[in-house]
Amino acid sequence: MSFRSLRYTALVASLLITAGCSASSEHAGTPAAAQPASPSPVVSVPPGPVPPSPVPSGPQVRPNIVFVLVDDLSNDLVQYMPNVLKLQKDGTTFTNYTVTDSLCCPSRASIFKGQFPHNTGIIKNHGSDGGFRLFHSRNQEQSTYATDMKAAGYRTAFMGKYLNEYFAKLTMGTGKPYVPPGWDEWAAGGNAYDNFNYDLNENGKVVKYGNKPEHYMTDVLSAKASKFITTTAATGQPFVLEVSTYAPHSPYTPAPRDAALFPGLKLPRTAAWDKVPENSTWLPKSMKLTKVQIDRMEVEFRKRVQSVQSVDKMIGDLRQTLTTAGIADKTLVIFNSDNGYHMGQYALPSGKQTAFDTDVNVPLIVAGHGVRAGQSVEQIVENIDFRPTFTDLAGVAPSPETDGHSFKPLLAGEVPADWRGTALVEHHDPATDPADPDYQYDSKNIPPSYDALRTTTFTYVEYVDGAVEYFDRTADPYMLKNVAGTLTPERLAELRTVLRGMATCVGADACGAVSRKIK
Repeated sequence: MSFRSLRYTALVASLLITAGCSASSEHAGTPAAAQPASPSPVVSVPPGPVPPSPVPSGPQVRPNIVFVLVDDLSNDLVQYMPNVLKLQKDGTTFTNYTVTDSLCCPSRASIFKGQFPHNTGIIKNHGSDGGFRLFHSRNQEQSTYATDMKAAGYRTAFMGKYLNEYFAKLTMGTGKPYVPPGWDEWAAGGNAYDNFNYDLNENGKVVKYGNKPEHYMTDVLSAKASKFITTTAATGQPFVLEVSTYAPHSPYTPAPRDAALFPGLKLPRTAAWDKVPENSTWLPKSMKLTKVQIDRMEVEFRKRVQSVQSVDKMIGDLRQTLTTAGIADKTLVIFNSDNGYHMGQYALPSGKQTAFDTDVNVPLIVAGHGVRAGQSVEQIVENIDFRPTFTDLAGVAPSPETDGHSFKPLLAGEVPADWRGTALVEHHDPATDPADPDYQYDSKNIPPSYDALRTTTFTYVEYVDGAVEYFDRTADPYMLKNVAGTLTPERLAELRTVLRGMATCVGADACGAVSRKIK
């Protein structure tokens, strides 16, 4: 997916100025309803040498990590987040970051474990093949990036949404509200999608929050995160902090102060709007959005933009806390989403789970210690790479069970010669249960189970029924034409071999070797 031109960067800046925005303040108004002209709203950076961020002199620094993970954020929301745009200007953007599955729990499990879903065994949000209970019963929590970093001498904290089916009151046989191993500070809850009237398990004690404005969950998490940063900075101990918001997941509830922002904002109509891709193997050719669906999505998109304002404010506040604590130059700030989201593209109502870039290619932006400013990286990075990256930053060896590789060199502008050639996306047992928070209630048109390869130039998909799709994203960036029928038998055989190898690989060496076989 290509990124925005400088002309669009200027447009974004003018919109933010019109809205009364700054890199450290909330929106005071509404940007003009200019619609995106390309698939991704992330700011482009001109080629050429860029200096690294200042690195403290003296002994090797083991940097702190502030990892902000949001829920269901699509690329088209970034343009409305001035603090994220500032983070992008100050750091590195990974333009081909790809999730292992466009579904919450499998993606989050990959982050914690550094493994593909076929190795975590978490392929759904709940039930017999997914969710927190399965993750726990398989003893997956005994070895995560949290246990790695704690063993490396880091102070660890988790705040917000953990895994689907986790609830603050669960004891898991311990006799008290359950806190997973590896975490020094814990403040997590479940089913807090409305951001009000929720429980948090705060270090083994359940605390209830109501519907007062100050109870809005993103703000509560932000305050807790700032306190953790301040208190830990005073000790001199390095730390890793994950803040995992429920925003902007449906029902897209904004903070009360943001609920009137962006009046009249329109849902973007890209080239993929209400169009079924040519030769689609699973979408009916005649499928069109209904007026009811369009009207609902217009409201939903505006609420999504409103709901990310609190996330954006949190990022600005946390960066200011780091500066005040005197550790900004010793800290990496990471912004990421568990998966993307489509709204009207491909004639699909609001949802995810597909292999389209709207759903699997999401923002990954990193700024801070040792990170090159204003850099765009095209290499393929996945959520299996966080765990080995964190341990690399901590100066310890990665767990042998991880399938991913450290992207620390990429942050400094270095590209390892053996870097992977493709991402694997595997989506099985789709969310068709109405009890699932990701159930797509107004459409039966969710994809069959599939495995997919996503490189910097194409996407290849194999569905459970044997159907295949191939999108040349260089010639067709919106993925509007399946050209699998034009491939030679030899090329199809090559793609199938690599995909089968990726979908069954175990460990970083094996998975990396298979990924490099693709051309």
